[in-house]
Amino acid sequence: MYRVLICDDQPDIVNALKIYLAPEGYELFEAFNGQQAVDMVREKNIHLVLLDVMMPVMDGVTATAKIREFSNVPIILLTAKSETEDKVLGLNVGADDYITKPFVPVEVLARVRSQLRRFASLGSHEEAPETLTIGGISLDDRTKTVTVEGEPVSLTPTEYAILHLLMSNPGTVYSTKTLYEAVWQEAALGSEGSVAVHIRHLREKIEINPSEPRYLKVMWGQGYKLEGVKR
Repeated sequence: MYRVLICDDQPDIVNALKIYLAPEGYELFEAFNGQQAVDMVREKNIHLVLLDVMMPVMDGVTATAKIREFSNVPIILLTAKSETEDKVLGLNVGADDYITKPFVPVEVLARVRSQLRRFASLGSHEEAPETLTIGGISLDDRTKTVTVEGEPVSLTPTEYAILHLLMSNPGTVYSTKTLYEAVWQEAALGSEGSVAVHIRHLREKIEINPSEPRYLKVMWGQGYKLEGVKR
């Protein structure tokens, strides 16, 4: 049974999300500020966090950064339409996705299911090459670990899924729409902007100089690809 943490300072929103998610059979936990969310992720075996951006004590962006110091649990931000900057900042510090208020129940369920599928796949054992290596990047799909020049790199589930897809198909150019639908496992529907944020964050982790990437390349007007580097 998946354990989902819902964190929002407004109890009516927490209750509404519980109503949406309860029929899925998830074990649901509540928190009402960012610090409570951080503490609960530390103490409980949480599989996914729904995290409001604007909260007292500790906001959702700060809480995301704190959680990323010790956990790669999927995090979906809950944002208002006017919080675009906070939404982008949240993705930059490690959030995996976002949902804009007011919520549409079917969208909440789709995004939660998508993140949990990806989270579950990180622990699966598929008939595929267990280790992928391109240049100085090595991805071990058995242990779900990534190293760059021998040094371990901590990736979120979304970042790992993007890197795994690109490393499995080196040189293949993926459009933003195709990449989104392959990784998020849902129709893009205008959400492709989050791909650029995750690509930038991934590049910061695997490139020596993110402004002059050796591996993760942008093909202007076409999409993204991962290419090998001669050693």
